[in-house]
Amino acid sequence: MDTFDQQHIWHPYAKVPNEIATYLVKSASGVHLNLAGDSLVIDGMSSWWSAIHGYNHPVLNKAIQNQLGKMSHVMFGGLTHEPAITLAKTLVEITPENLTKVFFTDSGSVSVEVALKIALQYWHNKGQVEKHKFVTIRGGYHGDTFGAMSVCDPDNGMHHLFSSVLPKHFFVKSPSMVPMDEALQDLESTLKQNANSIAAMILEPVVQGAGGMRIYNPQYLTQAKALCKQFDVLFILDEIATGFGRTGELFALEYVDVTPDILCLGKALTGGYMTLAATLTTDEITNTVGTLMHGPTFMANPLACAVANASIELLLNSPWQDDIARIEKIFHAELSGLRQQDIVADVRILGAIAVVEMREDIRVEWMQKRLIELGVWLRPYGNLLYTMPPFIITDDELLTITKAIKIVVAES
Repeated sequence: MDTFDQQHIWHPYAKVPNEIATYLVKSASGVHLNLAGDSLVIDGMSSWWSAIHGYNHPVLNKAIQNQLGKMSHVMFGGLTHEPAITLAKTLVEITPENLTKVFFTDSGSVSVEVALKIALQYWHNKGQVEKHKFVTIRGGYHGDTFGAMSVCDPDNGMHHLFSSVLPKHFFVKSPSMVPMDEALQDLESTLKQNANSIAAMILEPVVQGAGGMRIYNPQYLTQAKALCKQFDVLFILDEIATGFGRTGELFALEYVDVTPDILCLGKALTGGYMTLAATLTTDEITNTVGTLMHGPTFMANPLACAVANASIELLLNSPWQDDIARIEKIFHAELSGLRQQDIVADVRILGAIAVVEMREDIRVEWMQKRLIELGVWLRPYGNLLYTMPPFIITDDELLTITKAIKIVVAES
């Protein structure tokens, strides 16, 4: 651990000075991180689920280099550029056909903020200013900015410290925690009683990410959307973690072909190269909202848009569906047996996602150090040990990850 880093740099979800070891990365290529001391580890996290093509990819490198020779950045207020136009066209083409308008942001959290603002302004401009609250399911996570925090689980999430100042919204039972019928009944009851004050429902489709790494029946989306339509509530899907192939579909909403009113994208949008996100919505909503008072300085950064274009093209022209199916098959074969161990509460697998839920909290620092010894980088938290590897990972590399998981579980 670098002493200056430990004493002066505030890392995510950590103290300063940092009590938990941070590891210096010298370089990265393919699925490997080269740590200080020349320790080579397989990145089973895809840099928080974003580096789907791995690192130092020649196609993505070239896209940034070519754009850098033209311009690195230009303000998006009153100006535009070809990388943003191309990216917006692509996003409109590959998402549900009613999503025709694109607002670029610089992070997933801000994409959610914009989605919430769009929903609020939509109802305000329709003269229904009382519709200013949101409804979501328990166990969700949508980001760390204020609006996003307010729709994360207030009890089991990571933001309870701010509960006294966050807006109060409605939280209903999650289909990942209770039977789907029970969850739908709770949603219907909440909407029936409070629809006049609810602007929109927001949820992560099929997979709940950082709020607990839970997976639920996609049919819930169809029924939830129908209830929202019945009670005149907008429907927002947060595909920041699930978008661009992670679950086995290009977007998780495709499991049931549900169409949201607003869609949030991020993480893998640029293949993990640069920070960029997007919020998409419909003609009808956009026309009602009119001028949206939001404009990040680095909105639609040309470098980020250029590499996003290259990443999406690379993904769509690759056998990514075969890759995800291959990864999922190995996960099932290698990790499902962990359910038989007393210290394991559950094993959840979907696409290129595998989660081992322990019955007790993990000794994170010990486990990370042990995983590195085994040649793997994972980031366990709470009682969850999980992996979301790059799609380019080979069978042997994936088996190194699953073997390491089985070893640290056995040694826990």
